[in-house]
Amino acid sequence: MDKNEQWLQWAIELQSLAQAGLTYGKDVYDKERYERIREISAEIVSNMSDIPLGMVKSIFCNESGYQTPKLETRASIFENGKILLVRENDGKWSLPGGWCDVNVSVGENTVKEVKEESGLDVVADRIIAIQDRAKHNLPVYAYGICKVFVQCSVIGGQFEENIETTEYGYFEVDNLPELATEKNNEEQIKMCFDAYHTDEWKTLFD
Repeated sequence: MDKNEQWLQWAIELQSLAQAGLTYGKDVYDKERYERIREISAEIVSNMSDIPLGMVKSIFCNESGYQTPKLETRASIFENGKILLVRENDGKWSLPGGWCDVNVSVGENTVKEVKEESGLDVVADRIIAIQDRAKHNLPVYAYGICKVFVQCSVIGGQFEENIETTEYGYFEVDNLPELATEKNNEEQIKMCFDAYHTDEWKTLFD
């Protein structure tokens, strides 16, 4: 681990311990101490990242219960040997996807995100990989994320104007556009190509 990132790992661990203490602790004085530890973790992140403290608290310290990673899906869709990418508002490209909503499954969320970002109707066929984002993507986030890559088949639909993406296109593995690497990098796109070309693909996981 880069020494420059060690402070973030300490802050993440402090926040996780404090959140567990607030959830399971019974003594009112202990809860006050856990709350202060949580505040310190937010202050560390704010101080080291120049993100306003209030924003850090709203993102980093906004959960209750035992802390677990967030879940994100990314859809792998092919046509004539090329992979589907959507162009985001900043001009960079990504596999269709996003956070899993609380009331949908991984498969349902994958289908939903593809429809919202590309206009296409798909079915989720198989899991390509389940990855710990911190092991594959930069920058490092102050919370854990499990990325689920799902191979899908198109059954209909067409691109529709939306607030998240401006267009979509199909790309060859050796002619990829500028990627939104915080969401998916070249290695992950190539992994999806490998899965597409392998009938008996074995799901990868960290």
